[in-house]
Amino acid sequence: MITFWDALILKSDLREIEIRSTPDRTSADLAPGEVLLAVDRFSLTANNITYGAMGDAFGYWRFFPAPEGLGRIPVWGFATVLASKSPDVDPGQRIFGYLPMSSHVVMSLVKTRQGLVDVAAHRADLPPTYNAYNLAPSDPMDDYRALLRPLLMTSFLLDDFLAEIEGLQTLVLSSASSKTAMGLAWFAGQRGMKTVGLTSSANQSALSRFDLYGDVLAYDQLTTLQLEGPVAFVDFAGNSAVVGQVHAALGGALTRSLIVGGTHWEAPRLREGLTGPTPVLFFAPDQIRKRSAEWGPQILQSRFEGALAGFVSGNPWLTLVYNQGPDGLVEAYRAVIEGRTAPQNGHIIIP
Repeated sequence: MITFWDALILKSDLREIEIRSTPDRTSADLAPGEVLLAVDRFSLTANNITYGAMGDAFGYWRFFPAPEGLGRIPVWGFATVLASKSPDVDPGQRIFGYLPMSSHVVMSLVKTRQGLVDVAAHRADLPPTYNAYNLAPSDPMDDYRALLRPLLMTSFLLDDFLAEIEGLQTLVLSSASSKTAMGLAWFAGQRGMKTVGLTSSANQSALSRFDLYGDVLAYDQLTTLQLEGPVAFVDFAGNSAVVGQVHAALGGALTRSLIVGGTHWEAPRLREGLTGPTPVLFFAPDQIRKRSAEWGPQILQSRFEGALAGFVSGNPWLTLVYNQGPDGLVEAYRAVIEGRTAPQNGHIIIP
């Protein structure tokens, strides 16, 4: 039985996953400033597939280096310090943040006013949001935080961004079964915004039962999509065919088009000739920087924690699915990348 391992993904074909053993490490193997962490648990969702699909364009592959041609897809979760040569981190402390799909990871952590930051040279020019870690004593909400915090933070920031668009009547969300889309639908609905979800025919019935969307359409029903404007389209799928059909169906009612994710990772990207507004990338760290400057980081965090708790308590259909060890990870990864995960389920991996 291997004790130290990495999950490696073939960059040219995200379906290919390999578990590779790595040498066991101890304090003696650490350089000054380094910390050895055991990964306790992390979530695995369509969002992580987006990290792989956009890994080269947005630098996601660079967070956790891997052998040539392979990549380590980042995930969000908890890890415990096994050994430390950092003056700011003690063995036994537990952190939450960006991790690899691995049993263990070495980081270079230093303390800041907001928490801990990985200052490894290969991460120096990557977005600060992903380099930040928080001390995280055990809490009953841990598994929900691992699953939802990174996803619903994007949902929360998206809703905050969209709420400032004057006169907006309706949101249309692709990949409506993704947790980020469901979070946005919930937050927008709490302030009275009408939402329409677009999903596969296999997920349409389940999504309709969750009481998140005013209407749920399958992708093959897009020709029936007719709404009064102004409408904003938020694309979590990254499928150019879907984007083109939505733009064409909505016509002049569509006033905003945002790109957020790429759950349809094999679909062709956007092409020329799209009618209506030009799709604009929504990058959550930009909105975090804006609100942190305006509200202060503590108020931003407090508002989000309240929103997260509200989502969990208000959506009892949400089900945590636990997967144990590297074999469990591979099984869950294949289910997620093949689109076989039911909308109500959220995978938690325990290495």
